[in-house]
Amino acid sequence: MNGLLFAAVATNPLWYALPLIVVVSLVYAATRHEDAVSILTHALRIGVWIVGFMLSVFAVLSLISWLV
Repeated sequence: MNGLLFAAVATNPLWYALPLIVVVSLVYAATRHEDAVSILTHALRIGVWIVGFMLSVFAVLSLISWLV
């Protein structure tokens, strides 16, 4: 059973979202700031915003799927 769970987690395409979120937030923050500390703090805030937005879209789509 654990092998199947690991295979399901390892092949989930949603894992591609993690490096995309990191790269997008770092590039966006780097276009706004020049200081490394400012880039990292802004990237963290943008990354949290992106994850929150994705979770809210997921919640709305799950609710629509559950109701239909």
